Amino acid sequence: MTADGPAHTRAARSGRMPVLGLRGRLMAIGVFGLTVGLALGGVVLLGALGFVLQRTVDTEAFRTADAVALLAAEDALPDPLPVAGGQVRVQVVDGQGRIRAASIDADRLVPMVRPERLDRAGRQRLEVPAERVGLAGPVRVVAVPAGTPADPLTVLVARSMADVRHSTHVVRTILLVAFPLLVAVLAGVAWRTVGATLRPVEALRRGAEEITGRAGTGRLPVPASADEIHRLAVTLNGMLDRLESARVRQRAFVSDAAHELRSPLTNIRTELEVAQRLADRTDWTVVTANLLADTGRLSRLVDDLLLLARLDEAPPARGTGPVELGALLTEVAARYPSPPVRVALPPGPLWTIGTVEELRRVLANLVDNAVRHAYGSVVLAAGATSTAGPTVGPGVGAYHLVTVTDDGPGIPLADRERVFDRFTRLDDGRARDDGGAGLGLAIVRELVRRAGGSITLTDAPEQRGLRVCLLLPALPAEDGRGPEADGQ
Repeated sequence: MTADGPAHTRAARSGRMPVLGLRGRLMAIGVFGLTVGLALGGVVLLGALGFVLQRTVDTEAFRTADAVALLAAEDALPDPLPVAGGQVRVQVVDGQGRIRAASIDADRLVPMVRPERLDRAGRQRLEVPAERVGLAGPVRVVAVPAGTPADPLTVLVARSMADVRHSTHVVRTILLVAFPLLVAVLAGVAWRTVGATLRPVEALRRGAEEITGRAGTGRLPVPASADEIHRLAVTLNGMLDRLESARVRQRAFVSDAAHELRSPLTNIRTELEVAQRLADRTDWTVVTANLLADTGRLSRLVDDLLLLARLDEAPPARGTGPVELGALLTEVAARYPSPPVRVALPPGPLWTIGTVEELRRVLANLVDNAVRHAYGSVVLAAGATSTAGPTVGPGVGAYHLVTVTDDGPGIPLADRERVFDRFTRLDDGRARDDGGAGLGLAIVRELVRRAGGSITLTDAPEQRGLRVCLLLPALPAEDGRGPEADGQ
């Protein structure tokens, strides 16, 4: 059964007319357009043929009339007038409608055209009844003035249009016979051509059906021709690759999230089981502290997962309001009242655009990570930079550089991009975290992107350690006034 089979079956069961498939619709449109085009072409051909034949008859008639008019001007009209062909009649009439000369087959008593219809001053083309001339109709008559002003004459030449009518009738008959045959042949050729054109589409459909019906990855067949269907197949294969990559990332994310959630839950269950078995010897203060620590870790992990889920679904909220970076850095550093955290700021405000809560979360995550791994020093710094960053919107051309520098073990160059992946932990000394799930830097990168900035990791200058560089869009100081800044 073809792909259109089920649709035709459903249409038949519902009592409606079956819907044509794509091939049938293309055929119907093509045949209709072809029929209209050929019909218009046939009408134009018949009209042009009739016009040309009629002009030919008129030209020959005028040529004969001019020759007779020349004889009349020289007063040398023979009797009868010589003409060529049996379908021509010639008369020379005067101003009173009397016939002065005529061809051998023309009437010598009754003029071919009534005198009142003649224009003595110009050349004319007239239609007259066939019985008035004695020729097979229709009959075309041309009138040419001749003679002298004292004795004006008119030369009348009549020619039968029977040959013209016969010629147009033959062409019309040929068109009427050949037209349906030509449409049928072209429709058959178009049916085969459309079928061959749509064959790659059917191959794509079958390939998609096979991919849907089986687990794992798959690719659609790509036709060899470099046309629209080839580009469609390449695009669909690219989409399948992206979907497969997303599916793999989703499965890895779910697996990692389940593993991270299972760890604190296992600890909580173990603590409770031990406390239940050793109820009389249990130090409930210690048990409660352990349960609270595991519960806090579980709560932070759930909050991080929910935040990442919201960031994946929500569109970027860029340019929500002005934020003063100096005050925000001071606020975050104030959470660590004792060294090693220090703040180095230039004079004057540093305004950026973004959401205060999201930028605060970015700086808090970076400082927490730096404090956890630093040996003795963490420095927060900010300032203007001419380094080009991602485009945020109109009117934003400069960027502020915010750095978080620590003197810890650092991160190898090969791992500096990988650490931004979710649930990523390194095996060196920098992976010593107290309950971290490897989501902090992933959250930071997503929030920085939403703010229209970028984040990179470099070596700390003049010491061992790591420097995190944030590029955030800058606003002029006078544009940074607003209630959002007061909320910091």
